[in-house]
Amino acid sequence: METTLSVRLLDHTPDPLRTMYVAFRTCYSSLTPQQIWDRIEEGKISREKMTSFILEKLQTGHASPRQQIWFTFAVSGIDRSCSHQLVRHHVGITFDQQSQRYVTYKDGAYPYIVPDTWRRAGLAEDLEQSFRDTGSLYNKAVEAGIPGEDARCVLPNATSTNLVFTVNFEEILHIADQRLCWRSQWQIRRFWAKVRGELMQRFPELAVLVQPKCGEHRLGYCDEEPKEWARCPLGKVRPHKKQILEYLKSQGKASAITEENLQKAVENRGDEASPEETLSAVSSQ
Repeated sequence: METTLSVRLLDHTPDPLRTMYVAFRTCYSSLTPQQIWDRIEEGKISREKMTSFILEKLQTGHASPRQQIWFTFAVSGIDRSCSHQLVRHHVGITFDQQSQRYVTYKDGAYPYIVPDTWRRAGLAEDLEQSFRDTGSLYNKAVEAGIPGEDARCVLPNATSTNLVFTVNFEEILHIADQRLCWRSQWQIRRFWAKVRGELMQRFPELAVLVQPKCGEHRLGYCDEEPKEWARCPLGKVRPHKKQILEYLKSQGKASAITEENLQKAVENRGDEASPEETLSAVSSQ
């Protein structure tokens, strides 16, 4: 039986915006986190102010406050090839996935995904017939006493699966960098777009930050192959890294870092140098 993708936000940090703001603000304030929290409670710090401050700090590399907030999602209707991509992300995220060892498909009727490419090629029925044949062999193996953990070896990557996962906001952003990119595989791209959609319904001020890496709130430009950037729909509105570097070089504001530059700026000068001296050391030849 064919399944469709479904994603639901099940649980989350009670007030993610507030928690992240307090974590950020603690690092830059003489107030205690308790005092900052109380000021929010008293209405002295508005959500607009919290959002503005967070947006400012998100432009920096200060990532730890983004790890302070978490979200739990349920997902069904993705296939095993998609879930294998998801579990490549393993920092700040944890998964529990439907087992093919402890779950046996009755009568060999396992759920599966049919990619649109097979339909456009006119081969969807052939693919589904192969799934039915595989289901028959799977059922025959189970009836013959082969345990599910071994009978499953005939099941295809297209077999649908279910997961619950909890992820912090920093990892949501990181996965979006990679998986919302036009170059990513279609299924995980749609999956993470639905994760973003769930966040948008509850926390739009955070969801707008969830972008592919070329987004203005992330890296800001494309660093994929130029030919892929040229094909991407977002390439019409987001620059490529080479464009930026070529422009800066044309303005005399960028050049390669030589070993001599590096030694002057980092190894020899260090914290003793002012920002102006460091910049001069890097740019001088």
